[in-house]
Amino acid sequence: MEHDLDEREPADAVEGVPRGVFVRAASAAEASRRTSADVPTPSRGPGPAPDAPSPAPPGRTSFPRLIGLTIFGLVAIAAVTLLLAASMIGPPVGIAPAEGLFLGVWNVLYATEAPTPRVALAAVALAVLLAAAVAALELRISNRSRRSTDTRTDPLAPKIVMAATADTFAGPVTVTVLVPAHNEEVSLPGTLASLVGQSHRPERIVVVADNCTDRTVEVARSAGVEVVETVGNTRKKAGALNQVLRDLLPHQGDNDAVMVMDADTRLDDGFLETAVRRLTADRALMAIGGLFYGEEGAGLLGQFQRNEYSRYSRDIRRRRGRVFVLTGTASLFRPAALRAVAGARGSSLPGVHGDVYDTAALTEDNELTIALKSLGALMISPSECTVVTEMMPTWRALWNQRLRWQRGALENLGAYGLTPKTFRYWAQQLGIGYGVVALASYFLLLAVTALAVDSWIWFPFWMGLGVLFSVERVVTAWDGGWRARLVAAALIPELVYATFLDVVYVKGVLDILLGRQAGWGHVVRTPVEQTTPDAGTPVEVGL
Repeated sequence: MEHDLDEREPADAVEGVPRGVFVRAASAAEASRRTSADVPTPSRGPGPAPDAPSPAPPGRTSFPRLIGLTIFGLVAIAAVTLLLAASMIGPPVGIAPAEGLFLGVWNVLYATEAPTPRVALAAVALAVLLAAAVAALELRISNRSRRSTDTRTDPLAPKIVMAATADTFAGPVTVTVLVPAHNEEVSLPGTLASLVGQSHRPERIVVVADNCTDRTVEVARSAGVEVVETVGNTRKKAGALNQVLRDLLPHQGDNDAVMVMDADTRLDDGFLETAVRRLTADRALMAIGGLFYGEEGAGLLGQFQRNEYSRYSRDIRRRRGRVFVLTGTASLFRPAALRAVAGARGSSLPGVHGDVYDTAALTEDNELTIALKSLGALMISPSECTVVTEMMPTWRALWNQRLRWQRGALENLGAYGLTPKTFRYWAQQLGIGYGVVALASYFLLLAVTALAVDSWIWFPFWMGLGVLFSVERVVTAWDGGWRARLVAAALIPELVYATFLDVVYVKGVLDILLGRQAGWGHVVRTPVEQTTPDAGTPVEVGL
């Protein structure tokens, strides 16, 4: 959808953010609709008070506590089965180490010991079969969902949506952006600037100020955007968004997309233009998620995170945009999708009836993704929709963030159980669990070897596998630039980072099992005198 530049309001630079968030003159019908859709002061409305616990779906009251053990139990069975299979396929190999001169100057001990060809081929074949099976099952489940005509189980399935909207025109796609913000006075100007600087500017920007004690509200108002302050919210980001969405959604038309964007994120130009084009071209598309990469800074720890995000985006591109998670950094939704989720809460979906977000979920974006998939929604993450998000500046901040992410993902699986729509998420968690066991075993074997021999022995076969692994690390992080490639090629630093994440995973499993209260880490930036809109020194609060 193109805009006439002459119809945009004049822009003044106020604290790094141009004024004027309404970018084109509306028709009489659109103006009438937007007037009625003005977001009032949030009210709690009918239903439970904010502190009321979300009811668990029938039959799922005890399983969430055991979800971590279930994952680890399945992983342990798989590992033991693989070990037994390898021991049965071929006899143990025992070759005495030999002495050799490396490069003519270095006298080393080496052993040519390696798995038998049968064992190696069996391991490769098993890995390929498992990957192919997961991919085939996911594709079958996805295709079945897209073709479903069951309005009871898949009300958002493409066939049903297309039939319901046939021969109707809901007007051009508009975008209302909700920016939940808790003490984000430093990062907010950069976020708003990236919104109003889009080639397709949003029709509305609403900053949802949640229990702010800094100048977040003043910064937002000085930028000329709408501000809504939450009322009595104790449910973090999910509770704040629920308050606003409860008043906003009833007034939204089928093409009035709602975007939720973190206040510490900046959109790359072209994000909204691509998203609007996709929504215009496909009436069945219910949501669009962004691909995120990390901002510069935070030293080696920041580079670890940037490499991780770069690999994630690469995976999504290889999947042709098929969504893992509608990231909280920036995602767009059709109002019909959000209304369907709110209506299904408390019955077919976890949570309180009428809430879009399940306030009991630690990872509200992951939970909402599973909720939409459970209702048959079609979602994508186009490669053009990219955002820059903040990096955790310290190991402690990273620990809190990832513990919340990992525990939230496990708890979401516990809430939904094993269904065709959650199959892929179960496979992911099984893969993570197996990686924990494999990496721990690798380090254990290294330690045993070091303690068992008087002189270090080199194993060419396993060193060759290490080189292949290093090459894979470099290739998958290639888009991140020379620093990303250098860190990936070093291999050992990223193994240390992976071990850190594995410890976080185990801690999350133990916390769920023991019923420990989950914490919520929040990193804010203190203002300093710099010219960039997102400048500041990161500090940790509420950890």
